[in-house]
Amino acid sequence: MQEIKNVLILGAGTLGSRIGLQAAISKYSVTVYDIHEIALEQSLKVMHKVLKYAAKQGMIKEEDKPSILGRIKFTTNPSEAVKDADIISESVTEEVSIKQKVWKQFGELAPPQTIFTTNTSYLLPSQFATISGRPEKFCAFHFHDVFTARVVDIMPHPGTDPEIVSLLFDFGKRLNQVPVFVKRESPGYMFNFMLMALIGAAGKLKTSDVGSIEDIDKSWMVNFNMPMGPFGILDNVGLDTAWRVTKDRSDSSSRAFAELLKRYIDQGKLGEKSGEGFYKYPNPAYKNSNFLVG
Repeated sequence: MQEIKNVLILGAGTLGSRIGLQAAISKYSVTVYDIHEIALEQSLKVMHKVLKYAAKQGMIKEEDKPSILGRIKFTTNPSEAVKDADIISESVTEEVSIKQKVWKQFGELAPPQTIFTTNTSYLLPSQFATISGRPEKFCAFHFHDVFTARVVDIMPHPGTDPEIVSLLFDFGKRLNQVPVFVKRESPGYMFNFMLMALIGAAGKLKTSDVGSIEDIDKSWMVNFNMPMGPFGILDNVGLDTAWRVTKDRSDSSSRAFAELLKRYIDQGKLGEKSGEGFYKYPNPAYKNSNFLVG
């Protein structure tokens, strides 16, 4: 079984940046690729912010920051990005056509040893395995927060080589994650499947005018002693991401919820990343000390 040394991140968004940073912390050489230079610049800013947090929490030493960042390079050149890659972690936009285009491109460019993994949160690896050109080396490898929620889902498709699954278990542990095995393809893996049930129920309560966003969140937060409710979680996930997952469902409750999300998106309210979603950031109402006062 091959040794992983060089990690390529496709997509310099928040999660891709965090995965790349954790790989660098774990002593891997990392390349972050994106088609937009500005996305790479933003990725570096995210990494600096996370490193500051990690040092404050004692997860890394302050003096280790330069060497960690020294193991990361950024590029908009696909051929340069992939030339030494032992594994690809793809975190591009959650759209089938975009991901298929990316995997066709990098399937043709990648060296023979490269393992292909997708970090999709709701799509299936079998939707991209064939177009990549090496379905036996293709597997879903899905991260959550990376630093505070350290689960990584390993979900093969029927054609994935079992040795790839074993390698990903070891790689996940080396990235300080807790690997969980999804036996067969399931939209949303396990956690996201459960999470979408919660969010869908909250969305139905809102669109049916059973309760306000704040009261729905309060009900969840108080009963389970949680720091945020379903709509706070949605802001964290990103309303655009939730909309992409919800918009193609055929039931009336999902359609109504997708319409609600789209109204916010059309106003530029994507959640925490845009400064406003169901709540305003960086100081959302649910974090105020009087939010849960009876």
